[in-house]
Amino acid sequence: MGALNSTFRFRMTTGRDGKYSQVSEDMTMHSWDHALIGTSKCFLQATGMIPILSASKSTVLISGETGTGKELFARAIHYSGERRSKPFVPVNCAALPDHLIENELFGHSKGAFTGALVEKLGLLHEANCGTLFLDEINSLSMTVQSKLLRMLQEQEFRPLGSTKSQKIDVKIIAATNADLRYLVEVRQFREDLFYRLNVLSITLPPLRDRKEDILLLASHFLNVYAKEFGKKSLSLGHTAKAKLMGHAWPGNVRELQGVIQRAVAMGLGGTLEAHDLDLPETEKPELTGPTMSLLSRKGISDDCSFQDMKTKVIDEFERVYLSELLSTHHGNISKAARAAKKERRAFQRLLQKHGLDRRLFSAA
Repeated sequence: MGALNSTFRFRMTTGRDGKYSQVSEDMTMHSWDHALIGTSKCFLQATGMIPILSASKSTVLISGETGTGKELFARAIHYSGERRSKPFVPVNCAALPDHLIENELFGHSKGAFTGALVEKLGLLHEANCGTLFLDEINSLSMTVQSKLLRMLQEQEFRPLGSTKSQKIDVKIIAATNADLRYLVEVRQFREDLFYRLNVLSITLPPLRDRKEDILLLASHFLNVYAKEFGKKSLSLGHTAKAKLMGHAWPGNVRELQGVIQRAVAMGLGGTLEAHDLDLPETEKPELTGPTMSLLSRKGISDDCSFQDMKTKVIDEFERVYLSELLSTHHGNISKAARAAKKERRAFQRLLQKHGLDRRLFSAA
């Protein structure tokens, strides 16, 4: 994939196992889990927006289910922009009670309240000239929301107990796993703050919509934890691959990461199989009911015709069926094509249509 811009690029790399992945070349990160990995269309659409979001000084709102990697995207936006050499300060708004979040964000002056023996600089001051990442911003109380709104409007804030405002130059990236528009409707989130935050926005796809990325991510985590636990030459067997592809992943990438970590820690052999994965045995793979899976996830909108939904269901069936078939035949296209009773060229065209790489399914 070509350069997205001069400061943030992705490259397609091939590891020793022949698997392709998309990783950041220029993010100044300090741990393995900051790599953005994936080849699915919806994922590439999301990562393709990073240069646009990083180039603007406007606030950014990242939406997505728990475990989809909202903080990773926030870091990518920061480290690919002009503020990359300045602080990136993450704040989990849900982890701090109301009486502490205001003090943590804005700080306080000496004597502001009982026990305030010295001045404390808040996280806004720490993030000055850099980026403040407000995770789970929907958890903020209305009081803190109003003060945050004023800071965004005036680009200044006042520490607790202080009579003077301080100018601030900070990029705000907020994240939520809730529907803020709905919270605005039920008056649990300020409408004016929502519009201030929603200047630029991005929604991250859940892992169930990134089927092509499941084995790619699993392989990444497998290599990471094999190194961490001092285990060499670990691989995923075809039963493990099939089980991973059949799971619905309600916890998204974070759940997948935990499953692979446990499997590596507890596994005894060099090849992980289905019985090594701590996933529900009773769960049926999506292949048994792609229509119901799609309908339950997407719902049927008023303007969705029968033909539109039929096309979506067929598309999902093809993708899941091909993935399962490749996993069963260890990435052997000829065998998979014969099992599908398709000509090899026609079968390859289907793989290309859905962005499936046989090497992801080949036996290690």
